[in-house]
Parts: sequence; structure tokens; C-alpha cells
Amino acid sequence: MSEPAVRLTAWVSGRVQGVGFRWWTRCRALELGLVGQAANLPDGRVQVSAEGSRAGCERLVELLGGDQTPGEVDSVQARFTPAEGGFTGFVER
Repeated sequence: MSEPAVRLTAWVSGRVQGVGFRWWTRCRALELGLVGQAANLPDGRVQVSAEGSRAGCERLVELLGGDQTPGEVDSVQARFTPAEGGFTGFVER
């Protein structure tokens, strides 16, 4: 029996807009088999919404807070909830 899909919602703060962060996030998410989106927020953060395996979503959180991201990440706040569906691929908004 496969594990149920989860939804990750992560808010990434720091210098993460205008530096290729959303594109980089999209590439990592697709490598992990996740679907979702990365969107700039008016307050300068990026919100990442991704669905897929719990392990894949947890790994994405690790990558978002890692030292290989474009720009400079100060913090990542993450929340996991049951998957809701509705995503196709992974898009930048």
C-alpha cells in the first residue's frame, strides 16, 4: 500500500525574489516528482506549494533551506497537510 500524498506549503524569506529562486525550486520539485507552484508574495517572500510523497516534500524543504539556492534564504517555514489535488506540473507564478 502506498503512502498518501501530502501538500507542502512553505514560506521562504530572505533575498529570494529576482534571483532565479522560483525557477530553481521548480527544477528541484520536478526532480523529486512533485507538482505545485512557487509564487512571489508582496512582502518579498516566496510561497512554495507542492504535492507528492511525504519524503519528496520533506527533501524539498531541506533543499529550500540549503546553501545551494540562488539568492540568500533566511528562513523556511513549512506546513504539511493532506494533498488537495488540482496541480498539473510545477509552475512559477
